[in-house]
Amino acid sequence: MAEITMCEPGELYNLLNQRRCVSRLAEINYLCLIDAQETQDYCTGHIVTAKNVKMGADGSCYLPDAVEIDSMQHIVVYDSNTSCLLEQGKAVDCAQVLAKSSFHPVQILTGGFRTFSALYPFLRTEKILYTITELENLKIYPVEIISGLLYMGDQKQSQDANTLKDLKIRATVNLSHFTQNDSAEGTQMILNIPVADDVESDLYSHFQTVCRFISSHINAGSRVLIVSMQGRSRCSAVAIAFLMHRFKYTLEEAWRHMIKCKPTMRPNTGFLQQLCDWEVHTMGRKHTDLSKAQF
Repeated sequence: MAEITMCEPGELYNLLNQRRCVSRLAEINYLCLIDAQETQDYCTGHIVTAKNVKMGADGSCYLPDAVEIDSMQHIVVYDSNTSCLLEQGKAVDCAQVLAKSSFHPVQILTGGFRTFSALYPFLRTEKILYTITELENLKIYPVEIISGLLYMGDQKQSQDANTLKDLKIRATVNLSHFTQNDSAEGTQMILNIPVADDVESDLYSHFQTVCRFISSHINAGSRVLIVSMQGRSRCSAVAIAFLMHRFKYTLEEAWRHMIKCKPTMRPNTGFLQQLCDWEVHTMGRKHTDLSKAQF
């Protein structure tokens, strides 16, 4: 029987916003998102791509056709408001049934649909069926690095007015040669750091400036978006540097946090060495061995 754990809303948000060439939600074995609410509640509104499940009087779980639990990489179940494993409810009942067939942990969404839809109302829908093409073209949002405060994405996302509005972004760190300007209304502050994604580029000398910029905004409760052209190398290096600065994480601890948020993030080797130097600056000595396999 697979382990049953809780899943924070931000974790599910990030699962829904991963991509390779297209949204990962188009991969048939990537995410099984189960809505265990009553059918009438599900039809009124549910999390995007969620499938409704019916529970039998005998405790059996009737899944939609074509859902193969044993092959799923991620399984998340939610009802209206379950917040812990000790509660009795449909989410827990359903998770216990699914865990018997899964090879991966089954997760229950903390706070259920009510909490998630309050935090991310733009991911609520009434749509039930999707074609593969529709899944491939689903809107992808920047991933969440610090809940409700710090996000990371690509250049295209930073120029999407609806994305910025949905996430309530008030400041952007732009790490590319494409210069962006502050909004005329004063609702968007932008720090441009024109650094190339090259192993010889100097990102280290900008870490202090970027950390001060991000801190000044999130300390005031404003949300910040870090972007680079593809959203994988420069922005992830800066996000790691900020986590080390903010929480006094070692490089390894910050790396583990970032991998959970965006598994495809990958600072180039030059930036990685600069992050090692930044660890010495923030922690007083070297803690992380770059020869380890995870790097």
